[in-house]
Amino acid sequence: MTAPKIAFICASLRDGSINRKLEQSLIKRFKAAGADTTSIDLGKYPMPIYHGDLDTPDTVQAFIDEMVKYDGIVVVSPEYNGCLPPLLKNTIDWTSTVSTDYIKTAIWGLASCTPGPMSGIMCMRQMQFIFTRLGGHVLPVQVGCGNASKAFDDNNNLTNEKTLEIADKMRDMMLEWAAAKG
Repeated sequence: MTAPKIAFICASLRDGSINRKLEQSLIKRFKAAGADTTSIDLGKYPMPIYHGDLDTPDTVQAFIDEMVKYDGIVVVSPEYNGCLPPLLKNTIDWTSTVSTDYIKTAIWGLASCTPGPMSGIMCMRQMQFIFTRLGGHVLPVQVGCGNASKAFDDNNNLTNEKTLEIADKMRDMMLEWAAAKG
């Protein structure tokens, strides 16, 4: 049996991002469970701010071509003023003008890490709405990680037991779905 192919997208390009830490911690947990994981760097797919009069950048199709390879996709996103970041929204807006197949064929996992206690819940709600509206299947278990300064050890591993429990539940649901699909 082939290992499920799971992509991870961090919607923050900032060095030292707490969401990058969460992404890396989740990748370790997925790998430990037998998944074939890949981290997708949105910085490698530059796109101008969406404008309907602009020609579609080549990076849009390149991104779509990469994403259709995966059984599952986990988006780890910061929350900007209670919303998803423009980088992620712009990527979704551009790609949806070409194809939503990558959204419809994968199972979606959502995660967010914040410095405060709210754990990105508003951002995850918005991501769930958008991906569902575009035909995606979003897992009902989402990983919110608040109080980031206390959430990781020196090796960027999650340490909060409740967050780990939720992360593993999301992982197990995604891998079960991917196995059933396969």
